[in-house]
Amino acid sequence: MKVFGLQRGFYQVSRLNIQDLSPVAEERLRLLRLWDALRQKGTSSFEAAELLGVPRSTLYRWKKKLREEGPRGLEPRSRRPKRVRERRWSPELIRAIKELRGMFPSWGKEKIWVLPERLGFETSVSTCGRIISWLIRRGEIRPSVLRGRKGKRGSFRFRRPWAMRWSGGLRPREPGDLVEVDTLTVSLSPGRVVKQFTARDVVSGWNVLEVFSSASSSCGRRFLQGLFSRVPFWPRSPEE
Repeated sequence: MKVFGLQRGFYQVSRLNIQDLSPVAEERLRLLRLWDALRQKGTSSFEAAELLGVPRSTLYRWKKKLREEGPRGLEPRSRRPKRVRERRWSPELIRAIKELRGMFPSWGKEKIWVLPERLGFETSVSTCGRIISWLIRRGEIRPSVLRGRKGKRGSFRFRRPWAMRWSGGLRPREPGDLVEVDTLTVSLSPGRVVKQFTARDVVSGWNVLEVFSSASSSCGRRFLQGLFSRVPFWPRSPEE
């Protein structure tokens, strides 16, 4: 009778104590056992690696670490590069972004990036974001905290100190006492969108409509200037 047995390396792997290993190292050790078992049954190393779903080069690398360092060699290691690219931020740029973030604590990198560009600094949005994150980690600035309150459906609403909420007890009686202003997005064609500004007097029903390219503050100012000159119940312009 002929007795078949496995190679000595398989028995060495099977006798390893894995009680103190991490789950990742245990899984790698299990895959090595299965890989050796499949190869002993006549499966090629390439086919066995495909059955396990692990590249053959990875299995050979694990096996080498297991042979040289023992089970601890299968523990995951840091993938941080040995040579890390050094930061090339100028102190002037860091100081400018720090001061701008202090002036506008709720602004993100997209908004703050425009201001250093206007001051002559050559930077990008991603660089501005990295500098902000670096300053936050150093404790020199605080993370952006949006101040507001939740609405009825849980949506976040901003508090606007420059805008006064309409009191529910206000009863408009004459034209001009209460004028509602809103914007509407109008799609003219694919990729072409305009903003419609609408003002409506709740007493007289007088409507003023105007179309602009965007709903920016400058367009809103132009609309209000035109509104004061077109309605009959306001004798003077807002600048007067």
